[in-house]
Amino acid sequence: MRCAAERGTERQPAPPSFCCIAQCAKRAHLCGNRIPSAPQGGRRKVPQVLYKAYEIQRSLLNAGSAWASMTADVLNDPRSPFAGLGATQMMASALDVFAHATAPRGKPAFGIKTIQVDGGIHAVSESTELQKPFGKLKKFTHAGLPADAPRLLIVAPMSGHFATLLRGTVERMLERCVVYITDWADAKFVPLADGSFDLDDYIDYLIEFLEHIGPGAHAMAVCQPSVPMFAATAVMAAAEHPCRPVTLTMMGGPIDTRESPTAVNDHAITKPYVWFKHNVITEVPSNYPGEGRRVYPGFVQLTSFMSMNLGSHMMSHYKLFQHMVQGADESAEATKAFYDEYRAVCDLPAEFYLQTVDVVFQQHLLPKGEFVHRGTPVDLGAIKDTAILCIEGEKDDISGIGQTKAALKVTPNLPEAMKQYHLAPEVGHYGIFNGTRWRSRIAPVVDEWIGKFEKKAKARKLTVVA
Repeated sequence: MRCAAERGTERQPAPPSFCCIAQCAKRAHLCGNRIPSAPQGGRRKVPQVLYKAYEIQRSLLNAGSAWASMTADVLNDPRSPFAGLGATQMMASALDVFAHATAPRGKPAFGIKTIQVDGGIHAVSESTELQKPFGKLKKFTHAGLPADAPRLLIVAPMSGHFATLLRGTVERMLERCVVYITDWADAKFVPLADGSFDLDDYIDYLIEFLEHIGPGAHAMAVCQPSVPMFAATAVMAAAEHPCRPVTLTMMGGPIDTRESPTAVNDHAITKPYVWFKHNVITEVPSNYPGEGRRVYPGFVQLTSFMSMNLGSHMMSHYKLFQHMVQGADESAEATKAFYDEYRAVCDLPAEFYLQTVDVVFQQHLLPKGEFVHRGTPVDLGAIKDTAILCIEGEKDDISGIGQTKAALKVTPNLPEAMKQYHLAPEVGHYGIFNGTRWRSRIAPVVDEWIGKFEKKAKARKLTVVA
C-alpha cells in the first residue's frame, strides 16, 4: 500500500494492505469454478527448496544480527575505548540499523495495558476465550465499561500479518465496547494432523466465535474478511440463528471487485495458474510443527510488499540511521516499532489462499449469488435484520470505491433504514481502520451505528436467555 501510516510525527511507509491476497494474486490466473489441479508429473520442488534456502539465510542473518547488535552496544558504551572516536557513533548506528533489519521476529503481542476513557485510566484485561487449530478468539475489556456494554467481534484478516496490526482498531473500539478479535494462526505452526483450512472453515470459525460471544453481538470485518463475515451472516440469517450479528460493519472489503477495479484487481490475472501454483505455493520445512503443509509463505509476501515500495523503505531506513546518529531517539524508536510489526509475517494455508483468489477476486461468486458454503448456496436475501454499515476510503488504492458498498445492493430484503454507507474523505486503505483519521472521523460513525441498534441487541439477548 502506498498511503502513509499515521503514526506520531514521522511519515512511515504504510503497512501492507490486508488485501494482500489480491496483491499477490496479480501474478496468477485461476480458471473455472474450481481450483485447477496440479499438472501431471507431480509437484515441483523448487518452492520447497526456496523455503529451505530462506531458512538457511535466516539463520545466518540471525547470527549476523546478534553480532551487529552486540558490537553496537560496545561502541555505544561510554566506558568503551572507542567512545571518544569521531566515527564511533556513525558506526554504531549503522550496525544497529543492520541488527534491527535482520533480527528474528515472532508474533507480536497486543500489549494494550491501559486505556483512557472520559478522563479516567483503566487497566485492560486480555484473555483467550476459544483456542482452535487455525486461530483463537481473544477478548479485551476493562473495568470502566458498564456490565451491559456492547460486545463487538472484530474479524482480522488472514492475509499474512498478525491480528496485532489492528491494535489501534481494538484500542479505539475498546473505549465503548467489550472487544473480541480473531487471532489467526501462523500456518507453519499448525501440524498436518489438524487438517486443512479454507473459506468454508473460515465461515465455520466465525459462526462458532459468535456463538461463544452469544446473542446480541455486533461484528466488524476489516478488509479481506468482509467476504466470509458477510457470508457467515447470511448463513446464520437463513437458519434464524439467535447469535447472528445485530450489526455488521465492513471496512475496505472486496465484496465485489468489479466495482472501480484497482491496479491490484486489474493485475490479478496477468499470470497463468500453473505459474502461480508453482512459484508461490510451497511446503513448510521440517523445522516447523507444520512440516509438509502447503502454504503461501510469509517471507515471499514480505518480499513482495517491500519491492512494491522499495524506495520508500530504503529512505525510511536511511532516516532511521540519521536519527540514531543525531540522537533523535524518539523518532528512531517509532520507526523501529513500525518495522517490528511490518516484518512480522505468517504463512497462509494454501487452500484458503487459492480459494479466496478464485472465488472472491476472479469469479466474484458472492455478489453474483453463486457463493456456496458446505455445498449449500449462500442466500444474501436471507439477511433481514442485521444492520449493515459499509465504510470506504476515498484514496483507497487496494479496495476501490464501491467494492464494499456493493453489499448494500445485494441484500434486497434488508430495510433501507438498516443500511448505511460512509465514504471517508482523504483516507487511504490503512487509514480506514488505524491512525488519526480512524480515531477522529471513522470510529465515531461506527460507535453511532452500534449505539443505534444496541437496544435491539439487548432485547435479542434477553429474549434468547428467557
